[in-house]
Amino acid sequence: MQGRFAFGAEMEIERWRAALAPLAAGVVPGKPRTPIGQLVKSMISGRTRDEVSLEAYRQLGRRFGSVGRLAAAERREVQAAIRDVTFAEDKAAHLLETLRRIGRERHGYKLDFLGEVPLDDALAWLERFPGVGRKVAASTLNASTLARPVFIVDSHVLRILRRLGFVSGTAEAQAASEAVTAAMPHWSGADFLWFHVACKRLGQTLCRPEAPHCDACPLFADCRRRANRLTSA
Repeated sequence: MQGRFAFGAEMEIERWRAALAPLAAGVVPGKPRTPIGQLVKSMISGRTRDEVSLEAYRQLGRRFGSVGRLAAAERREVQAAIRDVTFAEDKAAHLLETLRRIGRERHGYKLDFLGEVPLDDALAWLERFPGVGRKVAASTLNASTLARPVFIVDSHVLRILRRLGFVSGTAEAQAASEAVTAAMPHWSGADFLWFHVACKRLGQTLCRPEAPHCDACPLFADCRRRANRLTSA
């Protein structure tokens, strides 16, 4: 993404960030977790409401007390602790395999080194593990104490970027994350995290999968879905 296109994308995103400010007022990301803690939280969060995945994460902490004990647990124990998240059986299996592999490679499960290597290398290192796609990898790097400048794209954010036409209607999370990250090279990790939270809030409240509230959306003027609907009316 270079030249005029890159500049145009940057201007669009800055305009969207300003438009989303009232909607996201008072929505503040919580205290950042360690990278390994954020990895665990992200791995059990997919397709699950925030309050459910957060309680499951806390339950893991209450039951096992440390990452080492969690990694040594039986799968049925982990599945029971996260039973309310979607696909709990698969997530428990992926989580245990990933933690055990990390434990063999990194003493004490410390992932601080991911803050020092090139961003693409850090993402690739994480994405080797089962259950770790771009959303989980980006969340581990950005929403943790590492605060790396990479954009987190979940299903809500991807839907919005598609409807805005910033990415194609068939684009996946990795392509969307790369596009936004590349468009905003001057943004800090905190900037990317705020924009993620704001877009997610929009997707949860107004830009929903079905029956979106287009007339109340602060980004309605740029929404291709709405424009197409009006054109075909």
